[in-house]
Amino acid sequence: MAERDESFAIFMAGAGPALLRTAWFLTGDTDHAQELTQAALVKTYVVWHKIDHATALAYARRCLVNHKIDVWRATRHEVVADLTSSGLEHEAASHSWSQPWSRSESLSCDGTVATSDHRDDLVRRLSRLPEQQRKIVVLRYYADQSEASVAESLGISVGAVKSAASRGLAALRQHAEGENEVRAQLVTHTEIQDPDLSRNVSPSIEGSLR
Repeated sequence: MAERDESFAIFMAGAGPALLRTAWFLTGDTDHAQELTQAALVKTYVVWHKIDHATALAYARRCLVNHKIDVWRATRHEVVADLTSSGLEHEAASHSWSQPWSRSESLSCDGTVATSDHRDDLVRRLSRLPEQQRKIVVLRYYADQSEASVAESLGISVGAVKSAASRGLAALRQHAEGENEVRAQLVTHTEIQDPDLSRNVSPSIEGSLR
């Protein structure tokens, strides 16, 4: 048991922040993202002795996504599941959406600093996408899931994923210089290390496992 807990603690320290960023993009709320990440890590811990540790992050991400899908199906009053453009603009303006980037900077692919304006702009552009397109774009390019994995997670066909991803990127390109910039910004944001998002992930999970 001690060896199992030690190996999982190492996994949790490395995977927790990445899962938390994915959860935040799917929820738009730091507290909800914390809860979603905790649920995914608890489920992963339960089967830690059974799964291949080399693919544990993918397993935990599936748990996270599937748990979030269950929430989407259970309620239609959550912000991210039922947002209009005006509602999302209000969320962005109140920093609910932009908080994870408020005190951090990231490097773009050419080595320049991505400004908070660029990051907030990307969040606003993502927020304007229809719910399904937004989920697919985030899962496909931010969470780096394959088309088949996204299709399986959302219960739709690979063709539907391709179509929605294409339309989503096209919509984002309307306010960007091109598809490569959009992809680069999404990938760049996976490297963001924000203390507000990362704080207390391990202690909260560890407490729930005791």
